[in-house]
Amino acid sequence: MSKLVKDDSWVWVLVQEPGVNEQLLGQHDEENDVWFVPTFSEKEEALKCYNQLALDKTLKYETQAVLYEELLRSTSENGFMIFILDGSGKILEKISP
Repeated sequence: MSKLVKDDSWVWVLVQEPGVNEQLLGQHDEENDVWFVPTFSEKEEALKCYNQLALDKTLKYETQAVLYEELLRSTSENGFMIFILDGSGKILEKISP
């Protein structure tokens, strides 16, 4: 459960290879050995942070809105945490689904 986002809210994530073999962009926090999906409350925040994320330059990425409750389900099934970030990449909240 998030303190910043309600279950029925829309959040913004990056999607790898949209429309082809799309999947959510995951990142690895090496310091804590945790895999997470960077998540933003506003599209503009996601776009600001885009260049600070570890991206494979051979893949295409797209910022997409997703229902937070669907994101929770997907990350839980795949063993990822959710990190709510701001546009500078600062972690506002860590959520373990």
